[in-house]
Amino acid sequence: MNKRHFLKSCTVLGAGALLAPAAQAIGVPQQSTLATLKPTALPTDATIGIASPSAATAEHKDIILAQQLIKALGYRVKLSPHIMARRGHLAGLDQQRADDLNGFFADPNVDAIVCLRGGSGAARILPLLDYPIIKANPKPLLGYSDITALHNALLAKTGLISFHGPNATSQWNPFNVHQFKQLFVHHERVLYQNLDKADDELVNRHYLTQTITSGQSQGHLIGGNLSVLSALAGSDYLPNFEGAILFLEDIDEAPYRIDRMMSTLKLMGALDKINGFVFGDCNQCQPGSGYGSLTLEQVLADYIAPLNIPAYHGAMIGHIDRQFILPVGAQVKLDADQGSIRVLEEVFS
Repeated sequence: MNKRHFLKSCTVLGAGALLAPAAQAIGVPQQSTLATLKPTALPTDATIGIASPSAATAEHKDIILAQQLIKALGYRVKLSPHIMARRGHLAGLDQQRADDLNGFFADPNVDAIVCLRGGSGAARILPLLDYPIIKANPKPLLGYSDITALHNALLAKTGLISFHGPNATSQWNPFNVHQFKQLFVHHERVLYQNLDKADDELVNRHYLTQTITSGQSQGHLIGGNLSVLSALAGSDYLPNFEGAILFLEDIDEAPYRIDRMMSTLKLMGALDKINGFVFGDCNQCQPGSGYGSLTLEQVLADYIAPLNIPAYHGAMIGHIDRQFILPVGAQVKLDADQGSIRVLEEVFS
């Protein structure tokens, strides 16, 4: 190409970019405002599909235990075709993992999907998911950690409510089983509030919640793992933050890294739009030795307190044995003084 013509064309393109609407600017996508889509309730004889959209599993034992879990809950089980596939740290090729999810949503004999595990890699398959098929066949999807990418993409692209909670290889203790039955069997509008202190403790050491800002608020529930959520910044796989109740959790992240990711949410305008905030558990997120460091509590206060919205931290959400199963996308009420979240609507159709 003629150098002069090339430079002229670049100038025209640059001017056009400057005149483009702000929502079209790089890193500032138009956030989704789709109507809420409720998944179909589980029949008593449901078949639950187990898929692995993120990291590979190292042991066949995990597959066996996952199948036993679904059967112990009272349901039939179906494994995705590529559940034992592997490519590096991933559970198969991106297309294989996407095909497994697309196939389960399209399959009339599969009533719900439970993710085998988290790890990393779910964000890679977001462009490969068949959102029209998913929207036409709304089914419950359960998982957490890296599955945060799926929860937010499904909500942004289809409006589908999905469920942030234990994966198939997670701990399924009586608390988690009770949470599952409250939602999926009895269809309760659950009140999520931390357990009281353990029997052998004088004070509530393990399940203490702390108020950041007092008050109550309502909104649609969004969030998940902070590392995964913040990595979606600049994409169109994030739902609408306007008026939302945002919940976050993470694991093995130093406070300076939490600070960096919270800064991302602040700079993209997300934090300024929310109605309430809940931070769950953050295992191994204490300051390291050596240089001075902010604490996790200081980081949260720096970003959340100036918003003057109801907020608390310490909720039973995250990489812990006992964890809430939260309906992402549902209308909820937050009480920062009581340290609670209450579901305000039926979450199944």
